[in-house]
Amino acid sequence: MSRFPLLLFLTFGCTTLVAQNIKVNQDRLENRIMELAKFGLQENGETERVAFSDADIKAQQWAVQSLRALGLDVHIDFAGNIIGLRKGKDSTKKPISFGSHIDRVPNGGNYDGCVGSMASLEILEIFNEHKIVTEHPLEIIIFSNEEGGVMGSRAIAGHLGKDALKVVNSTGYSMGEGIMRLGGDTTRIKEVTRQKGEIAAFLELHIEQGGTLEKEKLQIGIVEGIVGLKWWEVEFTGFANHAGTTPMNSRQDALLAAAKFIVAVNEITNSFEGAQVGTVGKIKAEPGAPNVIPGKVITSLEIRDLSSEVIEKVYQAIQAKGEEIAKNSGVKIDFLPLDTTADPAIMNPTIQKEIEASSKKLGLTTKYMPSGAGHDAQDMALIAPTGMIFVPSKSGISHSPKEFTSAEDMANGANVLLHTILALDKSLE
Repeated sequence: MSRFPLLLFLTFGCTTLVAQNIKVNQDRLENRIMELAKFGLQENGETERVAFSDADIKAQQWAVQSLRALGLDVHIDFAGNIIGLRKGKDSTKKPISFGSHIDRVPNGGNYDGCVGSMASLEILEIFNEHKIVTEHPLEIIIFSNEEGGVMGSRAIAGHLGKDALKVVNSTGYSMGEGIMRLGGDTTRIKEVTRQKGEIAAFLELHIEQGGTLEKEKLQIGIVEGIVGLKWWEVEFTGFANHAGTTPMNSRQDALLAAAKFIVAVNEITNSFEGAQVGTVGKIKAEPGAPNVIPGKVITSLEIRDLSSEVIEKVYQAIQAKGEEIAKNSGVKIDFLPLDTTADPAIMNPTIQKEIEASSKKLGLTTKYMPSGAGHDAQDMALIAPTGMIFVPSKSGISHSPKEFTSAEDMANGANVLLHTILALDKSLE
């Protein structure tokens, strides 16, 4: 054997061995999370970093600088998303994309989408340190305004309509105004849209935002799909009358009918097999006086499941029971569907298997599970094969200052993401 083939073997053999065994720097990942948490930190210890706020813009600028320091080609797209591209060996291949978001709900926690975003930065730095160049280009996406309506990912999927740009968040800025503040351009939103086939695969790492993994002492959640949801306003119309002079058997009490309906929503949803959920989270009674029988009540109704058919079956059962309750109560009921809907998004089975294989290779325990919350991956699944990785949330708490995921759990998830990227880089065209 000549020296050149031997050198070639040793070089590529060594690179392959390194790639098989590399892991993220846990301390550096945690430090990045803590550094990001400083943007919007208040004197009382709370952090306010709602999308479009000054703190969100400063955090975005910091993320851009961090990515450029890693040698990526970075820009803000017309929807305000941060896009960072790392070249691969084959420029003709479609990119493997991954990322999450860094905006937060009001008075939110430090982890949520931040774990997926900071883990993505860490993975890119690890690749740099080990001089690993993938076949595919790698694309990190830090999505804009996830918490206020998955704005950035909806734009990439081509589903951010003009009406959505008018929606105002707690900062007082509309989505349209917010996009401009972030460095985007509302007149060119359509140019952000990606077509099917433009992205080889998309991956998102996220905290579970529930207590299942912690309760079952498991380390990695393999997301099977992100539930769809539908919302309705349910109106009960009775007759407002004097509470002191109207006999109990002569009342058309809209609130009493609504109370029975709320109980029925819980009972009916539980009567179906599966993991579907039904919730009444809002109620308004009119005229709202203690000495007047409520003549009108408006409640919300939300149903979520991985199957649109199940959502419809649960709704039909709830609607029938609601009409029965209304008739027996002497009131009128109306179900008014709202525009706030999302179709279920099933994660790609091949990517699920790669996530499972990477987890097993790392000696981590896993569970296949649905996501009850919406994520950017839900929209990305419309245009690319998509996978999602969960890591435990302490006590199932999320969207709260008490939200917490340990450094070890974050590193576990980041390592699974890293090795899944490497596996897909080999298996995808």
